[in-house]
Amino acid sequence: MRWLLCTCGIVAFIGGTAAAETAETDKNAEAAVAAQSGPEIEIFIGEMVRRHGFKQVELESIFGMAQFQPVIIKAISQPATSRPWHEYRPLFVNPRRIAGGVEFWKNHAATLERARKEFGIPEEIITAVIGVETAYGIQTGKHRVLDALITLAFGYPKRAEFFRNELEQYLLLGREQNADVLNIRGSYAGAIGIPQFMPSSYRRYALDFDGDGKADLSGSPADAIGSVANYLRSFGWETEQTAVVPALVNGENYREALFAGREPTYTLEEIRKLGVIPRMDPSDAHLATLVELVNEGGNEYWLGFNNFFVITRYNRSVHYAMSVFQLAEEIRAARNSSLR
Repeated sequence: MRWLLCTCGIVAFIGGTAAAETAETDKNAEAAVAAQSGPEIEIFIGEMVRRHGFKQVELESIFGMAQFQPVIIKAISQPATSRPWHEYRPLFVNPRRIAGGVEFWKNHAATLERARKEFGIPEEIITAVIGVETAYGIQTGKHRVLDALITLAFGYPKRAEFFRNELEQYLLLGREQNADVLNIRGSYAGAIGIPQFMPSSYRRYALDFDGDGKADLSGSPADAIGSVANYLRSFGWETEQTAVVPALVNGENYREALFAGREPTYTLEEIRKLGVIPRMDPSDAHLATLVELVNEGGNEYWLGFNNFFVITRYNRSVHYAMSVFQLAEEIRAARNSSLR
């Protein structure tokens, strides 16, 4: 279903054959979104014209060709990261991803080494991020980024402000790169390319790491590698420091230290007083937070340090960060084994 534009702005959806087959309740819901969003989109276009010098007629043409995608609302409302750990982990830490990571490292060893030397990010961490995000560039997304961002910016009130900013950044990115914003494809959330950068991150952190004069995250593995490394360093990655260590818990006071999306703040002495015992002995200089993972046979616990927090800047899910860490460990072990 497309947004209908006229001289007075966007006022409704155009329904085709698929619309005729949609349940009446869905039609009513979509019509309600359209009626509410029309004026909001008009305001957004006006702001883009005033703030960034876009031509109104061009933006109206672009928005007129965008399609509202109910499937995107459904997907973002039920993300894979909401699954318990024992269901989530096998999706990303499995023999296929491990083997793919070893192959990716082999094929891009020199670039990964250069990224480590320039940014301090281990090869296995960069590789694992790309592995979790897109299976090393294989699964970069099937949705038009424009459709995804417009759908979420004007049809998903829970995070509308965030996605309107990303839509703004996407249009700016398209202008800067002279790209066809109607045909770039990505994730249901509007993430782009091999490392799945949101448009704002693309503009801020993407690098031309292969030296061809353009930061191309969709077509250049080298640019993706350098950009992931740049992103993680920008958020404070500490070289030669671990991300997590396993832990045991006693009592109930440990819940005070559970990760809540903030930087680690507890000293190891404070953590121990809350009933948390590291199963490995990290340096007492580390500030820590506690990670709880839900399993069928009993929960598992990890102490997360600064580098764990940095990985969550890529995706705020604890499951995501742990899968990156564990996939990275498996990839390094498998690579070392293959080199013997």
